[in-house]
Amino acid sequence: MFSPLLDSIVARENLAVVDAARLDREAPNAAFSMVFFAGDAARLAESNDVAVILPELVKAFEGNVTAFVVDRDAERELQRRYRFNTFPSLVFLRFGEYLGVIQGVRDWSDYLTEIPEILMREPSNPPPFKFPEGCAVQTSAQAH
Repeated sequence: MFSPLLDSIVARENLAVVDAARLDREAPNAAFSMVFFAGDAARLAESNDVAVILPELVKAFEGNVTAFVVDRDAERELQRRYRFNTFPSLVFLRFGEYLGVIQGVRDWSDYLTEIPEILMREPSNPPPFKFPEGCAVQTSAQAH
């Protein structure tokens, strides 16, 4: 399922592991949710970095943000819902409605700056997927 490190953090911090149905049931009851998409820790070194940061962020926001960890089997389905393209990611919700995402790992001070800004946003639809540079499909007009 998860890396041994994330498994131990989930157990120690009593974090809820969610699939889409459980997230849909529980996130609307939380004023603010931080939904952690770990991705494959064997492939992505940053996954364990964010896993370690996650409980520290909950403490930094004095328990006002509820953390959820997305079950590996539900990651792709929920990734399509929230339309981000990098693992690991933290998706932020207010009463189950989308506020924003932080993709990859950041410096501690960046989290403390970016998260309050995200939490102050009005809920919205997630932005459309963005393809990395060089991956965009050229139209016939662009090719000429």
